[in-house]
Order: sequence, then C-alpha cells, then structure tokens
Amino acid sequence: MFEYILRRILLIIPTLFGITIICFLIINLAPGSPVEQKLQQLRFGGGGKGGESGRSGLVSEAVVEALKKQYGFDQPIHIRYWIWLKNISRLDFGESFVYEEPVIDVISKRIPVSLQFGVVTLLLTYIICIPLGVAKAIGNNSLFDRGSSVVLFGMYSTPPVMLAILLIVFLAGGSFLNLFPLGELYSDGYEEMTVLGKILDRIHHFVLPLTCYMIGSFATLTQLMKSSMLDVIGQDYVRTARAKGLSPGRVYFKHALRNAMIPVATGLGGFLGVFFAGSYVIETIFQLDGMGLLSFHSVMSRDYNVIMGLLFIESVIMLLGRLISDLTYVLIDPRIDFA
Repeated sequence: MFEYILRRILLIIPTLFGITIICFLIINLAPGSPVEQKLQQLRFGGGGKGGESGRSGLVSEAVVEALKKQYGFDQPIHIRYWIWLKNISRLDFGESFVYEEPVIDVISKRIPVSLQFGVVTLLLTYIICIPLGVAKAIGNNSLFDRGSSVVLFGMYSTPPVMLAILLIVFLAGGSFLNLFPLGELYSDGYEEMTVLGKILDRIHHFVLPLTCYMIGSFATLTQLMKSSMLDVIGQDYVRTARAKGLSPGRVYFKHALRNAMIPVATGLGGFLGVFFAGSYVIETIFQLDGMGLLSFHSVMSRDYNVIMGLLFIESVIMLLGRLISDLTYVLIDPRIDFA
C-alpha cells in the first residue's frame, strides 16, 4: 500500500506539470491580454497626459513597452512559463493585475464563503441521501419509493437559477414574504450575539443559497445508493443471511450496506473540493463574494495570475481527492488490493 501511495504521489507531479503548461498556453494565447485591456482604457478613458490619449486614441510605443514590462509580457511565452513555474515552487502566485495585491490574499479572502457552503452541502447530501437510497432500495417499487422518486427527479430537473429567482421573489422580499436576508453570511451586530444566536443567524442566511447548491445533487447520489444497494441485496450471500434467520436490520446494515457503499465512495475524495466549491450564478443572485464569482471575474478581466493560481490549487486538490477516493475503497472493502 505504501508503494502504491508513493507511486500515485510521484505521478501527480508530471500530471500537474501537463495541466499547468496546457492551461498557461491557452490563457496566454487567447486574445484580450491585460496589456491590451489596459491599452483600451488608455485610448478611450483619457489615460494620457491632459487627456490626449483619450482624444487621439493613440498610445506611444514607450507606454506599450512599459506596460508589457510591468505585466511581464516583454518575455517569450516559454520564458514566462518558466518564471511562473519557479515562483510556484516557492508558493508565490504573483500579484493580481486587477486587485493589485498578492494572488494568495485574493483567493484566501473568498475561500471562507465557498468553503462554508461546500462543507455543509457535502455533509447534508451524504447524511440524507445515503439513508434515503437504502430505504428506497429496501422498499423498492413501494409507494414511498415511487413518491420519493417523483420528488427527487422534480428537484433534479429544476434549474438552480430559476429556483433562486423564485425563492427571492416569494421568500426574500421580492414581491411576497420577506423571511430571509440577501447578501453576506451574517447580520449586523453578529459579533455581539451569543453562540446560539450566531448559529441561528448563519442558518437564517444559509437557507436560500444552500437550497440552490443542493437541489441538483440529491437525485444523483440517492439513485446511485439505491441502485448499488439493490445490486448487493440480490447477491447470494445476502439471500443466505436471510435464510439463516437473521433480522432484516442485520442483513441490510451489516452485510449489505458496506459493499453497497463502494460505488458511492468514488465521490468521497471530492470532499477536498469543498475548499473551492462555488457557483457564479448562485453567488451573483444571492450577492455572495465567493470562489465562483472570483473565477468568472478573473477570466473576464484576463487576470492571468489569479486564473493560474486557481487552476493550480484546484488541480492539486482534484488529484489528491482521486487518491483519497482509491484509499477509501480499501477501507470499505479490504479485499481490494492496489499492490
């Protein structure tokens, strides 16, 4: 097992190198670099002395070269990538062109917003969907199974954007009730509240956006758990356990559930992704400054250092999550041997 883990960790290095070099090339070869955007501002925003650049639409060659040097575009692309790679080895992601502060500070300010929603979404999804999937499998084709399937697929087919708009209109002061607040994650005077008051205040702010975050994942995980459980229930060793007179609870939850969890374990490694969980649409609608909004704005403004910083960190998290998923298989079923 140790050798397998070591091989996987060593394999992460070339994989990460491949991801970063492809992304770096695509980003830097795409039109609309930070230099071009700054030149547009100078040409049409009156950036020259006395506003001459704004009136004439011309920018001197000296200004262009100074901008290229300022943003690091005075070097060939392979040299720029090598410089970026050396900086990354020291965990230096550079400075944001838009926010004019270190990239790591820009990202770290927004991680708490997405992290809170990611952690709560992950926990609630698994805590609710796994028991629900088991219950649906045990009562397959029952009224409960069919009724819950209708509800789940109705939730799955509901676009989060439309749901968010409806929730705001009906429950957040749009046109009807004003039960839930919009924007931020806590109320004014949060620091003066008691511990219980803080918890209730966070829940109050979380209800609407969290509902939109979770709406699509319920049906997928529940049906996966149900299908896996049905497959295990139909196997010989489960029928043998029943024939021996074991109680249904012992048969299902001791003998069947552990093996049924193997397909579900594939997604367990994704828990690391909660650090970067985010949705541009949901964060925009509910006025939350999280990772989804940062990613979108960084791409639109060609903030290369922030984009590459996000891609690098997310790639590391994704690769480590895959490794954790594989190790989870072994914990659930010791018969699996990666040696």
